[in-house]
Amino acid sequence: MSETVPDVAAGASAEERYATLLSALDGLLAGERDRIANLANTAALLYALLPDLNWAGFYLYDGAGLVVGPFQGKPACVRIALGRGVCGTAAADRRTLVVPDVHAFAGHIACDAASNSEIVVPLVDRGRLLGVLDLDSPLPGRFGAADATGLEAVAARVVAASDW
Repeated sequence: MSETVPDVAAGASAEERYATLLSALDGLLAGERDRIANLANTAALLYALLPDLNWAGFYLYDGAGLVVGPFQGKPACVRIALGRGVCGTAAADRRTLVVPDVHAFAGHIACDAASNSEIVVPLVDRGRLLGVLDLDSPLPGRFGAADATGLEAVAARVVAASDW
């Protein structure tokens, strides 16, 4: 892999994988304050290092709802209202949502029919909603508590490292 995307040993635990990811993320964010550049590199890093994803990226809050931002994967839904779907619900509630089966989530918005599980982490700075980090997987039950902890750390670092 490239210098900025480290190899992660097959069979690494989720905690080991996130430790490696956070170290690489720190390198990518160092000295750069542009939020679009930081979000783009973060999405690419997540997509490269985390297994079994079919989408990794950001939706940004524009004052009215969420608008698709930098991502990796197939084309996405462009706008999501607060309170709608997993992303809109996580944003409105300002809490991480781990959804093992998106088809069982009331109001799920199917941007990609291949997605079966999802995790969404709100991006919040001093109480102000900035957007969400969204990861989808074709595997049911792909995300768990270690992913929530790791991705909340990713979200906190990219928020702190960027000008909003």
